[in-house]
This record gives sequence, C-alpha cells and structure tokens, in this order.
Amino acid sequence: MAGEDCVRKRQSGSSAAYKSPENEEAQRRPDGERAFQNSSNGRVDVDHVITRKMQLIAEAEQLKPVFMKEVDSHFTDFVNSLVAKSALLDSSSSASLFPASCSEKELHKAQASRAPPEHGKIFIARKSLLDELFEVSHIRTIYHMFIALLIVFILSTLLVDFIDEGRLVLGFDLLVYVFGKFPVVFCTWLCMFGATVIVPYSLFVWWAQGYCDSSHRVIHSLFYGTLFALFQMVGLGIGPTYVAVSYALPTASRFIVILEQVRLVMKAHSFVRENVPRVLSSVKEKSSSVPIPQISKYLYFLFAPTLIYRDNYPRNPTVRWGYVATKFAQVLGSLFYAYYIFVRLCIPQFRNSSQETFNLRGLVLCIFNSILPGVLILFLVFFAFLHCWLNAFAEMMRFADRMFYKDWWNSTSYANYYRTWNVVVHDWLYYYAYRDFLWFFGKKFRAAAMLSVFMVSAAVHEYVLSICFGFFYPVLFCLFMCFGMVFNFILNDRRKGPIWNVIMWTSLFLGQGVIICLYSQEWYARQYCPVENPTFLDYLKPHSWSCHMRM
Repeated sequence: MAGEDCVRKRQSGSSAAYKSPENEEAQRRPDGERAFQNSSNGRVDVDHVITRKMQLIAEAEQLKPVFMKEVDSHFTDFVNSLVAKSALLDSSSSASLFPASCSEKELHKAQASRAPPEHGKIFIARKSLLDELFEVSHIRTIYHMFIALLIVFILSTLLVDFIDEGRLVLGFDLLVYVFGKFPVVFCTWLCMFGATVIVPYSLFVWWAQGYCDSSHRVIHSLFYGTLFALFQMVGLGIGPTYVAVSYALPTASRFIVILEQVRLVMKAHSFVRENVPRVLSSVKEKSSSVPIPQISKYLYFLFAPTLIYRDNYPRNPTVRWGYVATKFAQVLGSLFYAYYIFVRLCIPQFRNSSQETFNLRGLVLCIFNSILPGVLILFLVFFAFLHCWLNAFAEMMRFADRMFYKDWWNSTSYANYYRTWNVVVHDWLYYYAYRDFLWFFGKKFRAAAMLSVFMVSAAVHEYVLSICFGFFYPVLFCLFMCFGMVFNFILNDRRKGPIWNVIMWTSLFLGQGVIICLYSQEWYARQYCPVENPTFLDYLKPHSWSCHMRM
C-alpha cells in the first residue's frame, strides 16, 4: 500500500510538472475568455462577443499609426537602397567599359575624354504617381472635390447669366477666341515637325558618314554644326515666332506654336547630343560600321513624352484606348475648368482695374485676390499637361516610363520642387545644360552651372510669355532669378520637417498671385490704353503703371 501511494504521488507530481502548454495558456487567459470558452458548447454570449470585438477594434486603431509609420519607414529605406544600388550599377557599368589592367590614371583620362552623358537617365517601366494615388479612395475624394468645384463654377455662371439676361447662356466665346485661327496653327506645326524630322536627321547622317573619311574632321564638324545651329535658330526659332506675331494669333494658339517650337528644339538637340559621342567613340575604336539610328526610332522619339533620346525605351504590350479617351476627356474638362476660373474670378476683377489709380493698397489687394485663381490654374496646368496629356501620348505610344513628375507637393525645399515639378524638362536641363557645363568648365563651377541653368530656364519662360501675351513684362523672369535663386539656396535639401513644406506652399501661393495679378493688369492696360504708332520701347514699357492717367 505504501508503494502504491508513493507511485500515485510520483505520477501526480510528474503530471503537474509536465502540463501541456495549452493548459497553461488556458489558465493564463482572463476569466471572460474562459467563460466564453465554457459557454461555446451551449448558447453563445452575444454581449461578450460584441464587447470583445470592440476591444479588438480599439486595439487595431491604436496599432494602425504604428504600423503605417513602420511601413513608411521600411518603404523609404527600400527606395533609398534601390536608388543606391542603381547608382552603384551605373558606376560599375561605366568602370567595366575599360579593362581591369588599366591603371587609375589611364581610366580617369579615358573617362575625361568622353563627353557626358555616357550613362544618363535610365528609363524603366513605372506608372504615374497620380494613377497610383487615385487607387486610394481618400486621394480620389480630393479629385471628386475639384469636380464638385467645377460644377459650382458652372452653376454660378448659369445663374448669373439667367439673372442678367433672363435666359440660360451657354456661350464659350472666350474659348473660341483664344483658340482662333486654328488652320494657321496646324500648318505652322506641320512645317515645324516636318523640318525637324528631315533636317537634323539628314545633317547628322551626312556628318557621321563623312566624318570617318574626312582629312579635316574639325572643319567638317564645324560646318555641319553651324548648319544645325542655323536650323535651330532660324528654322525653328525665328520662323514660328514670325508666324505667331505677323498673323496676330490669339493667346492660346500662340502658346501651341511657341511651346511646340521649344519642344522640337530640345528634341533635336537631344538627338544630336546623344548620337554624336557614339560616332566619335566608334571612330576612335576604328569600328567598321558607323552607329546611325534608324529614322523610325527618331520619329518615335519625336512623339514620345520625353526629351532624352534613346534607341529603345521600355514598352507596354498593349494600348488601353479607354485610358487614352479618359485622359483626353480630362484635358478637355481642365480647359473648361480654366475657362470658368477666368470668367468668374479673373475677368470681373481686372476688367476695370486699368481705370483705377495705381497704388500700393490696390496692388496688395490685387495680389491676394489673385491667389485662388492662380493656384487653381497651377493645379490645372499640372494635371492637364503633366499628367493627362503626357500619359495619353505615352499610352498611345506604349511608352512605359510614366514618371513625368514626382511628389512635388511634399517638397520642403525649392531645390527639390524644381527637380520634381516637371521631371521631363528637368532631365533635359540636368543632362544637357548642367552636366555639360561642368564637363566644359570643371566641377569647381557648380554654382555657376546652377546659375546658368536658372538663367536659361527663366529666359525661355519669359520668351514664351512675351510672345504669347504680345508684350514684354519680365515678372516671371524676376521671380525666377531673384526669389527663385534665393529660395533655392535658403530652402535647400537640408531643410526637413513640415514647417518648411508650409513655407514653400505659402511662397508658391504668393508667387502665383503676383503672376496672375501683374500680367492680367498689363493685359487689360494694353487693351484699354493702346499706343498709336508704337516704337520698340513701347513694347518694353509697362502700360499698367500709367494707363489711368491717359484715360
């Protein structure tokens, strides 16, 4: 009996020492859970289920910010590492062009003898940022809010016209006027495009074929380079400008001609700039063939939504024609949006402004009243052109790299804003203006290179506005060269945090107000106070400063 009692104690002790984890977990559970577990065999306690569900929801809400922060942190680290690996791949690929037996001095000499960009922009298949953001319902709601604002503008215009005229007036006289003389615009574009297809390609082919056998290669290159420069300045430069001015094209029609002029000049330069180093390299290596791209590739480049020439781009397998129709419809909707902004917010304000005395108080009120239409126009230009128009052509061309812009709205510095607002133009300025400047003058002149890029960009912007508006009023040039340069150095990439994003947006709002206010005042002053037999200086002097005195 004593032995049996000893065995029982030993078995009970071992069973207590070797409890299963499930039993321990069951003992550690709260009483509520054990009660729910006991009642699960019979009637389920509904109140307990609801209470427990609410507790889980509350815990999930508490974990959501932490989870999103972790996801954002990991995603940022992933993107940074991807960019770093891409840069490392570029450097390693450029180093692999030379044999491993070359000394560092020879390698440096060989790299310095080659004109950049040997390894420039890398095109990869990716969607536009807004297309990705519109998949989120919260971001799509902001888009719906802008549509609702357009409906409000339409209703406001219809109601005011009904009250004033006694009937519903659906006239778009302003749109018809600004896009007038369209046959002249189309013929001018056709001539520009045809000349850009034939002249730069033919000059390059003749130069490349004769360069190998020429005994005076410098003179040969200078001759064809001069012909190409003359075509750029006279054929694409003076010709379209003369047509726009002599035919007195309306404002929007002039914008079409002049912007296409600038685009084709940049395209032709990129084609020549990217292919000339390849020919020089093949001649130096005594290659049997001259690398001349097919004209079909050049023609594709002229239509592709990029200003950087490549023989091949990443392509999508199919064309989504429904997507193309949607984007063109959004462009058309943006035009009507801009029409209603001018009709409701700009024209009533500036129509009689030229009759008022020019003073500081009126100028300040004008600037602040112009901020709302200025910002809306800024958003519309971004959405209609950089997103809808470029994506529509990219889809039709099956062009897969859709990074035409980045998240410029999150910028905390003007340096980042300039890089992300218009990636298409920024890439051209970076590779063909900034980097070529450093190649010619050395890396010690980075500040001078940046200043030259700012000056070129400001001059081209002011040229476009001067030709399209029909007067010279360098507001945008001064904003670019004065405030833009100062903010570029003050609000640099070292500025982080939300406060700098607020400062950037505040200055951007004020800048848009200044642009809309001053250009609108000058436009109406030129209409109400024309100068008889104007001289060249009359086109340069602002009329808005003295229009009220002449009236």
